[in-house]
Amino acid sequence: MKISYNRLKAFIAIQESPEEIAALLTGSGLEVEGIEIFESIKGGLEGVVIGEVLTCERHPNADKLSLTTVDIGSEIVPIVCGAPNVAQGQKVIVAKEGCTLYPLSGEPFEIKKAKIRGEVSQGMICAEDEIGIGESHAGIMVLDTELANGTPAAKYFNIVKDHILEIGLTPNRADAASHLGVARDLKALLGREICIHAVNDFSPDNESKIIPVEVTNAADCPRYAGLSISNVKVGPSPEWLQNYLKALDLEPINNIVDITNFILHDLGQPLHAFDADKINGGKIIVQKLAKDSLFVTLDDKERKLSGEELMICDEKGGLCIAGVFGGKGSGVSDQTTSIFLESAYFSPDIIRKGSQFHGLKTDASFRFERGTDPNMPVYALKRAALLIKEIAGGEISSPIIDVYPEPVEDRVIEVSYANITRLIGKELEKSHIKEILESLEIQYIGETEKNITVQVKPYRVDVIREADVIEEILRIYGFDNVALSENLQADYLAEHPSKDLNKLQLRLSELLASRGFFEIITNSLTKPFYAEKSGFLNPSANVEILNKLSEDLGVMRQNLLFSGLEVLAHNINRRQKDLKVFEFGTVYSKTSDGYAEGRKIALSLTGDKAAESWLEPSKKLTFTDLYAAVELIVEKLGISNISTEIIHTAPFDYALQLKLGEKVLGTAGLVQESLARLAEVKQEVWYAELDWDLLGKKASGLKKFQEISKFPEVRRDLSLVIDREISYDQIKKVALKAGGKLLQRMGAFDVYQGDKIEAGKKAYALSFYLQDTEQTLTDKVIEKTMSRLIQTFENEVGAYIRK
Repeated sequence: MKISYNRLKAFIAIQESPEEIAALLTGSGLEVEGIEIFESIKGGLEGVVIGEVLTCERHPNADKLSLTTVDIGSEIVPIVCGAPNVAQGQKVIVAKEGCTLYPLSGEPFEIKKAKIRGEVSQGMICAEDEIGIGESHAGIMVLDTELANGTPAAKYFNIVKDHILEIGLTPNRADAASHLGVARDLKALLGREICIHAVNDFSPDNESKIIPVEVTNAADCPRYAGLSISNVKVGPSPEWLQNYLKALDLEPINNIVDITNFILHDLGQPLHAFDADKINGGKIIVQKLAKDSLFVTLDDKERKLSGEELMICDEKGGLCIAGVFGGKGSGVSDQTTSIFLESAYFSPDIIRKGSQFHGLKTDASFRFERGTDPNMPVYALKRAALLIKEIAGGEISSPIIDVYPEPVEDRVIEVSYANITRLIGKELEKSHIKEILESLEIQYIGETEKNITVQVKPYRVDVIREADVIEEILRIYGFDNVALSENLQADYLAEHPSKDLNKLQLRLSELLASRGFFEIITNSLTKPFYAEKSGFLNPSANVEILNKLSEDLGVMRQNLLFSGLEVLAHNINRRQKDLKVFEFGTVYSKTSDGYAEGRKIALSLTGDKAAESWLEPSKKLTFTDLYAAVELIVEKLGISNISTEIIHTAPFDYALQLKLGEKVLGTAGLVQESLARLAEVKQEVWYAELDWDLLGKKASGLKKFQEISKFPEVRRDLSLVIDREISYDQIKKVALKAGGKLLQRMGAFDVYQGDKIEAGKKAYALSFYLQDTEQTLTDKVIEKTMSRLIQTFENEVGAYIRK
């Protein structure tokens, strides 16, 4: 679901940045999956200014070109222009050197200093199609303006720039499927009031076109409201409304339909406009039609009805599949002069049946299926009617017909203070609880020493029991504000199966064995010599054996490195030099508080990847082979959000340290040659040691397989030029954040550093694999996703695209 940052400001005063608002919403349960920048003209005309042609003369080497000098405010520049209408004294649009233009057709291009037929040109005087505001290429744009030279063209054209928040709306939060709904959450989070547009000016102009309504089953349609508007003029919407819809990825259609879409996304209330003159018999009937009845929808498809979907009908038959899709015969067209505007509250069950049967998923059905606000239809109707009068003219030619036989009551819920503390895991001040609930429009109607009784409005379809009210308190109070520790415990509404670490260990052992690793089990007793000579182990931390059998096995091991090296040495001495081994083992140490022990998993690799053969020469094992095994373990356990850092500390020549938050998960790298020789290993050893206790604690369970999507995967490649210090891991994190749920995976297939790019830079050739599990990706969606990735790379890691 897309939410306009600019439009949110119409509901609530916001000083915070889009990123800050996104963080607030995500923390409260409305996860913002990404932020897109919308510009009414692509590129925002960055670097394009108003200029004045000071001189204009024929190019000495080309009959159809002119040499001009143009004042662009900061300087006077020479520009070679090919337009036939360029002349001295004109105010023009100038693209400065270094800016990028986005024409209506063709690829974007950068304005560069050039020599054209021997004459220097530092910019371009633009036609309207070259800057993306029109289709004409007959000549340059000549402006009638008093704006100073150098004024940004964005100011002249009133370019709209907006930030669009992409919210991954969960099915229970139907109340937040609108700008008003999101503003309600921000009201509670920021402690500010929201502003809802007044409709006090609403009143019927006459009663010349009253269309009565009959609802045959109030259970399917508890509320149905409507009114007539006559003498409207259907046409294009004003620019502000078109920009609003385009920002939300909607295509403007005409002013009437656009207003209904505006109300839907603004208030969460779907509306539908019928051509009033096409309603046979002048009456609306809300009913079911017979099974196998035929109905033609707006997309020109003839559909056979199931008999279970709710229909909006006139005396002759169906006009619309209620809450799902309109009919071809009754839709608003350019010839429409009178409309009947519908605003209803339908049963979610009945709308879901119709939507599922016909395979139609619309913005209206999305909201009706989850539950809309039964108190909103009349207000939304008034708001839409006033907008239609303002934009499309006409007169309101009937009072509001409101069929609402059994009003939906507010829910009354009793909540125990003890349960609030028990479920949240922290005791909150009673005054703070009351403040949070009232900010969410959940009213106190009673209170005792132990309980409170609250009243919940019906638009909160997800708040129906005590636990739901407590969840509302917690999400506004802030999940992060409840400190967690090893002994802090809160109750859960459902049982969670305990993790079987032995099963996890067995499955990982099988996985590593399938990748050519051998499992080893080594002695927990080791030589004191290793700690004394290694330089990185502390001899005073050795756990000494009181009744030791020999000096060589006199202490408990502090890590798994040297016991693993001894296994490698034993095999190498017997001419088995290509080895990949792993071990689950316990390590021990002495601390100021006594003794400590922990479980680790260690991987050791040395020699070649595979035995030499006539098919291909042998290749040495490298860090990538080691880290691929580490990634495999982490992925198999379902652990994400791991950060990495390059380190150069013993026992490694170089290594990557893996972290989960502030906790070190493990390290993987090349063992120092001097340390390998302590165990008499004289070839390169790649080693990783991971904290098995932490892995087991953070594991979400063994990764489950799922059905392969029937929709195709799309690959797109980019070559990014970045600073040499920026790692692939940083790029990957930025990409996964910007790509959202469509970016399934990415990879690097080339890295370049050399004289073809700037010093201190490197180029990554990256592949991005996009896939939607619910539908085939369109070129428009693919292009939009890649544009978002490019823009994020430019903004967050300072990259530019290598052509």
